[in-house]
Amino acid sequence: MGAGPFRLCLILIWVVSTAADRLWWGLHAGLPSWDQADYLNSALDHGRALGLLAGGGWQGWNALLDLSPKIPPLASLVNGTVMAVAGDAPSQAAWTLSLWNALLLFSSAGWALQLLRPRGSARGFALLAVSSVALAPMLLELRTDYVLELPLTALVTLALWRLGAWWRPRGGGHWWQALLAAFAVALSLLVKQSALLVLLPALGWSLVAAQRIGGGRRLQALAGLILVLVSVFPWLRHNWITTLGGTNRAVIESAAIEGDPGVFSMEGWLWYLRHLPEQIGLVMLCIGIAGLLLLLMLFRSGNTASSNALDCKAAWRWLIGTLLLGWVFTNFSPNKDSRYIAPLLPPLLLLLSRGWWQWGLWIRQRWPSRSAWLPGLALTAGALVAVAPAWTAQSARLRPRNRFPLQAIVERAGGADPVADPTTLIVVPSTPDLNQHNVSFYGRRNGGRLVGRQLGGSTDHIRPVLDHANWVLLAEGDQGSVRRSASSVDQAVRESGVFKEVEVFPRPEGGSYSLWRRRIDSESPVGFEQRFPQLAAGLAKGPAGLDPVFSSVAIEHMIDGHFSYRAPLRREALERLKQDSSDDSARWTLALLAVLSNRPAEASHHFELLEQSHPESPWPSAYRSVVLLAGWNPWSAASVASVAVGRHGRNPILVSLESLSAVLGGAIWRLPEAVQSVPSAVTTVEESLNPQANGSS
Repeated sequence: MGAGPFRLCLILIWVVSTAADRLWWGLHAGLPSWDQADYLNSALDHGRALGLLAGGGWQGWNALLDLSPKIPPLASLVNGTVMAVAGDAPSQAAWTLSLWNALLLFSSAGWALQLLRPRGSARGFALLAVSSVALAPMLLELRTDYVLELPLTALVTLALWRLGAWWRPRGGGHWWQALLAAFAVALSLLVKQSALLVLLPALGWSLVAAQRIGGGRRLQALAGLILVLVSVFPWLRHNWITTLGGTNRAVIESAAIEGDPGVFSMEGWLWYLRHLPEQIGLVMLCIGIAGLLLLLMLFRSGNTASSNALDCKAAWRWLIGTLLLGWVFTNFSPNKDSRYIAPLLPPLLLLLSRGWWQWGLWIRQRWPSRSAWLPGLALTAGALVAVAPAWTAQSARLRPRNRFPLQAIVERAGGADPVADPTTLIVVPSTPDLNQHNVSFYGRRNGGRLVGRQLGGSTDHIRPVLDHANWVLLAEGDQGSVRRSASSVDQAVRESGVFKEVEVFPRPEGGSYSLWRRRIDSESPVGFEQRFPQLAAGLAKGPAGLDPVFSSVAIEHMIDGHFSYRAPLRREALERLKQDSSDDSARWTLALLAVLSNRPAEASHHFELLEQSHPESPWPSAYRSVVLLAGWNPWSAASVASVAVGRHGRNPILVSLESLSAVLGGAIWRLPEAVQSVPSAVTTVEESLNPQANGSS
């Protein structure tokens, strides 16, 4: 096959697969569930931050990086840009999935071309492999599911392909290959951190090989590594604390809550293997494995001509090695989900396609007089049979979901209206059809300013809701995935007399949603803006002042999803400092606002001034050391803590901050000291947070 027809066929496969995907989006109402709505919100946020979507505008790099506190921003930046062109309805935003699918198919084809010779045979094999990628049920599902696994899979496939091209002993080792591979790795990491599960062992293998081969590859490897670090560093530096916390919650805590099998259990190691038949299709799996066994038999018999000799041995070694290592590393993740193995499906399908290809060679050898059409006919028939599981799995998802209640509720509360005031709707129920995430998405479409927030997870939420919420959504019937305490919040809203029922919205599956609004004549206690300066000043007490601050802030960020308290407080504090530069309350307010806004340099400045005005207190120094550490400045953090230790004695918290900062700054020899001091500091903080330890009842 020539290069022209090959490219035409490759584009045709993408066009047909895209047409099938758009058919699904046309038949499905496209109502996003929890995860899907969350990612749509992220795309909307980034599109607004770039100034491409209504309701936003460019506010600088820090404001852009604020939007991705736990997951890297690349996919949302691309998705938000596509949303600006295609529209912000879920089915319109899903056009971005077609672009990621194009990258996946073309990367798979490029990788497949390296696996066989001569070039003509390789092109036929590449089309077979790409067809298997397009037909795989799991990958087909990801093309119609607005999550991050499709862009992750596409970019990881690109990265593995380009790493393999640079790694191979013959034909590799060029500067352009190294830089292209590094760029692909960086892009993968900027989509999702879990790319490391597949790329880390591949990177380790390629870097070790570069050291062994020597020459220019060592310098290329170093340059590539620097390129990756430089690409990821701005986002990681800005969000590393929230990223660690989010990863812990998403990986470790979620695994415990969901009851996933242990990392070292047999059930855990078989988890993903059990899902393979449904992910790639039983026919694809069985015929592919059988063809690989046939190939192995031919090799053992010495019939290399019949087996096409697999003459690109280095390329196959790379594919099989990275596939196995990626599977091992993915199994080490405590959190198990069938879609998490998706980045390994393309290389697995390339391997299985080699088995299918071998059956074509076998047929051609057995019936040489019909070699012009029989192998292609047999493979086509097999492919049609392989379509069945993909079609069956996808048809099961073709269940239209009614958007009416969600859209009607959002519009009634003033959402999707760019001229309406910023509004927060407290959502007590949580179902796939209606939850705080898709309320936010539909409430902010077309430049709207309504966001949804989930409350009801604790009885402690009752009083804040009754005192400060303006709009509340309740459910009659199925409440969804909520805790029992949600019923207490629900009952309190209905019986308090503070809220008035605005409208009831029937649910197609039975039951209803009811929208409630605060009565005009209801009184609210002192607002958060009035309480904030006192809470901020409480930080002067040390750890004892932390819990009141962050427990209050956590609730306020649910009640006020727009954080509208920040700008007025900041203006007021700056005005007070103009009048009196020694106003400690204003300084504490600005310091806490900087901490909550993730501006460590600004927070450090205010804590430094508080150090000077309160030389007798160790806490401004402790806070300053912490925010310097958060801003990736461990050397200054260690210096500040060291001076504070000399001034205030061996305060356990200051001692631990000084030793920990020193270690993070490169003083590895102080690791034993840090290991010993940190538990003591934790104990001190826990005792400070204990009311009895503070002498209060």
